[in-house]
Amino acid sequence: MNLTIVKVGGKIVEEPATLAALIKDFARIEGPKLLVHGGGRSATRLAGQLGIEQKMVDGRRITDLETLRVVTMVYGGLVNKNIVTSLQAAGINAIGLTGADMDIIRSHRRPAGEIDYGYVGDVDKVDAQAIARLIEAGLVPVIAPLSHDGKGSMLNTNADTIASEVAQALAPLYDTTLTFCFEKAGVLADENDDNSVIEKIDRVTYQQLRDQNIIAGGMIPKLDNAFKALESGVKEVIITRADALAIPGRGTVICN
Repeated sequence: MNLTIVKVGGKIVEEPATLAALIKDFARIEGPKLLVHGGGRSATRLAGQLGIEQKMVDGRRITDLETLRVVTMVYGGLVNKNIVTSLQAAGINAIGLTGADMDIIRSHRRPAGEIDYGYVGDVDKVDAQAIARLIEAGLVPVIAPLSHDGKGSMLNTNADTIASEVAQALAPLYDTTLTFCFEKAGVLADENDDNSVIEKIDRVTYQQLRDQNIIAGGMIPKLDNAFKALESGVKEVIITRADALAIPGRGTVICN
């Protein structure tokens, strides 16, 4: 059985117009499916309103205890439930989850090195059977970028990583396709030219593009997660724009 896992960036799910378009396209995907989402801009906005200073290092949020409370409220509450209610309105029986719900994603707190990221989790285990039971019951899981340590603490966890780890865990049970959706049409040869989509990237091409600094910044961990997923049995990984989600052949295909 085919399973489609879609990871969508916070910028898309945080705005009513782009969320509505995403829901429409996501609803058109046939068969079992699962959605993983971000929500960083809303978290930053709420933290500012509460007077909680936010610190970012290479695009990653330093998550102290006050920030952990904010991201738990925003990711697991506001953003997640907005998506779930929108999916229900579209006739999709969705269920919103964090990693703590049903113990589906267990992590450990990242050890402090040169940078102490605080309450940030690195994934140890995904309970594929628990998620599969929801899918087999006809539900569409909507997973927030939060995991837990099994000791009573939530942990802020990168949404791309969540999507990749969930896809890897479910790959033995389904023919799994993982699609990363964001604002660009795919991986671009020229970041200023949306028509410069690179149609396919394998590991050799990836290294060449990194050496040429064509692939840099936040695209590096996204592609690292993509290759890790492929190595673990995920059938296909695609990087594309959210409004091309339901259009076959659009975006960049990542291959071994």
